[in-house]
Amino acid sequence: MFHYLRGKLVLLRPSFAVLDVGGAGFQLTVSDRTFSALSGVPKDSVQLFTHFSVREDGMELFGFFDEAELETFRLLIGVSGIGPKAAMAILSAFSPEQFALAVATEDKKAIAKANGIGPKTAARVILELRDKLSQNTFSAAPDGGAGLPFSPAANGKTGEAEEALSVLGYSRSEILRALSAMDTASMSVEEMIRGALKLLARI
Repeated sequence: MFHYLRGKLVLLRPSFAVLDVGGAGFQLTVSDRTFSALSGVPKDSVQLFTHFSVREDGMELFGFFDEAELETFRLLIGVSGIGPKAAMAILSAFSPEQFALAVATEDKKAIAKANGIGPKTAARVILELRDKLSQNTFSAAPDGGAGLPFSPAANGKTGEAEEALSVLGYSRSEILRALSAMDTASMSVEEMIRGALKLLARI
């Protein structure tokens, strides 16, 4: 319906925002992440990417501060048993990059910490989204640059670590340089990622 709305932010609450667009007030359900982002921007001209949900019990407009969050939301509601409310709970607990990293490393415990998400649901999210996330390029990386897709040629533990680090916005050359400096043969995927992040922080 709408890809985005741009207007004056006239009301902001932890669960929703109201944009005045040409004299019409649109109420959009937002995540904690988008709420925090909106709290620190000028109110006269705000843009939110949107998803319009139509269900038997009503209609709801969701707003997202960036396209990466919108894309992650749409992936999540495509998982069996995950509705908009559960998807927003996950997005309130994770940035899109953090969520992709949790899926890539199969961190069920981390995902299950989101409000209303149990271990079984977290496992289903990982099972159904791992391949989809590996093919997805987020529109924004944490440093503001273009997001990078997972390497299609990556495989094994090292490949999984490469994929997760790629989602976080590091270039392939940076990732390979960091991984080559470690004894990855004796490390788990999570250990590789943590070690690489420490090395990359020094570059």
